[in-house]
Amino acid sequence: MTTAAIPGATADNLLGTATPTNATLTSTAAYTGIDLTAAGANLTFQINSQTVTLNSGTNYSATQVRDAINTQVGASAKVAASIDGTGKLVLTSTNTAGAADSLTVGTFSSGDATQLGLPAGATATANGTAGASPLDTLTLTIGATGNGTATNITFGTGAGKVKSLNDLNAALAANNLQASLSAAGALTISTTNDAASATIGTIGGTAAGAGKLFNGLTGSAPVQDPTALANRANLVNQYNNILDQITTTAQDASYNGINLLNGDQLKLTFNETGSSTLKIQGVTFDATGLNLTKLTAGTDFVDNASANATLKTLNNASGLLRTQASTLGSNLSIVQIRQDFSKNLINVLQTGSSNLTLADTNEEAANSQALSTRQSIAVSALALANQSQQSVLQLLR
Repeated sequence: MTTAAIPGATADNLLGTATPTNATLTSTAAYTGIDLTAAGANLTFQINSQTVTLNSGTNYSATQVRDAINTQVGASAKVAASIDGTGKLVLTSTNTAGAADSLTVGTFSSGDATQLGLPAGATATANGTAGASPLDTLTLTIGATGNGTATNITFGTGAGKVKSLNDLNAALAANNLQASLSAAGALTISTTNDAASATIGTIGGTAAGAGKLFNGLTGSAPVQDPTALANRANLVNQYNNILDQITTTAQDASYNGINLLNGDQLKLTFNETGSSTLKIQGVTFDATGLNLTKLTAGTDFVDNASANATLKTLNNASGLLRTQASTLGSNLSIVQIRQDFSKNLINVLQTGSSNLTLADTNEEAANSQALSTRQSIAVSALALANQSQQSVLQLLR
């Protein structure tokens, strides 16, 4: 987190209030005052059309001249008189500074402006300047923060420039940063939850130059919450325990010495000659095979970015499991179809065999008796026919 104070900044205008230069008149040398002890009349002069009177018969020191100006016209003329460190008399406008801000000294009842140490002449005039907003046209760069994209922005009102708090947050979002503004105009830039454990990147740009608002600012180290860290460390332990269970479960998925989750191959034979087979290649789907590695407490799960990285690996592992489940399901369908075919073939062969080998003994005994009877009748009929034939032959003789 880092904070910069911007005078007059608001959420709609981060550029801040312009810092103008007030109109100022300064004596050309150390000022000694005005000696009016021999003057026959009072000395009067005007500052911004307001009259200052110095009485005759008095020797005014520099501080007395200063005090007279401040007392008599300081408020009405909106001016402040002072003696600087070198003894010069300085007159400064206290009006709202701007391009139209001016300070005029003149209309002396006698003499001219040299009596105040100013250049010779009937009048002395100075104009103020409006000045620029503290951030207008300046640039701000922030190095990559928490795997974010480095920020490079320009403050101003033109297209693509940053003026409002919303504009600034939009520019900071890609760098895992966010900005907030206090009522006093303090702009604070901090990391988002996605990079809460990261330190803000290096601050640079013209806005961080000498005398500028971001000069010398650096991101403070992230503040850790012991309670939150303890809870997250507990989550890391749970995650690591689950990985151990994944590994042991995959190792226990064995039948008849074959483990399809440990890279073994299963060969199925569908006919008696071994010409019809199916080979099912196993995979290594323990935690390592699924590209899942154990986490470290205090390093992982400390912010959203690290948690999202772990979620990504879990999603990838889930995709691998779904793909392999589809492959095993396809092979299972083939095996089930061949199993149904073999069962039907066995039933057909068993029915035919039964028809050939199995019989009703009563029925077959009756059939045998009938056959024996038919045979006896046939023999008797043949014998009778033969006898009849012999008799016919005897008659013909």
